[in-house]
Amino acid sequence: MDDPLLQFFSVDHLRPALRPVAEPFSGLPQKIAPTLSRNPERTVALRKLLAAEDCAVRARLYREPG
Repeated sequence: MDDPLLQFFSVDHLRPALRPVAEPFSGLPQKIAPTLSRNPERTVALRKLLAAEDCAVRARLYREPG
């Protein structure tokens, strides 16, 4: 593993119903990391992708108030 951040893109820990939401995000970091040198901007790119995955999963879990 080239970057410790890549471990957080695994979908194995998610319930089966949430995996299809997270899976599109899991492949992209594996393509980005090897093509860019390790630097602060690559780290930011991976972190933002991770944040987007988190938001997508939460969107699936979202329930309207009331």
